[in-house]
Amino acid sequence: MGKKSIKKDKNIYQLSREELELTREAASEVMGCISADRIEKIESEKSLAHPDEVMVMADAYKKPNLCNYYCSHECPIGREYVPEVKLKDLSQIVLEMLASLNTIDKRKDRLIEITADGKIGADELADFRKIQEQLSRISLSVDSLRLWVEDTLAKGNITSE
Repeated sequence: MGKKSIKKDKNIYQLSREELELTREAASEVMGCISADRIEKIESEKSLAHPDEVMVMADAYKKPNLCNYYCSHECPIGREYVPEVKLKDLSQIVLEMLASLNTIDKRKDRLIEITADGKIGADELADFRKIQEQLSRISLSVDSLRLWVEDTLAKGNITSE
């Protein structure tokens, strides 16, 4: 049995492994394709995790949010284009989504006015930006719901049937 880490600033990969009370050796056995030495390098940030390793860890640790974390924090392309999705309660996700949908419903006529001619005029830009921000909130709500489902499935609280 490995000794317990006393490191203060643990990264998300180490916290996820320790949450299951797995040693690096045990985690390596569960994953089957990542060595304990490689896990140590990723957790101590001597080396960045590769996307395929993150997917394996996410599955083994039952933490689908590791994939979003990797994309939004460590991947150079993802840092630019992938928003961080926080794991939330289902009720919070639904309420945020409904609020966003209600707001966009009120602005849909304005969106049609702005885009009908295929151009966005200077006088329309401010309204268009507000609508675009609201659409981004809806997209993030959908991503939150997807993550909630993946997390709930991974923990066995619901089944895919």
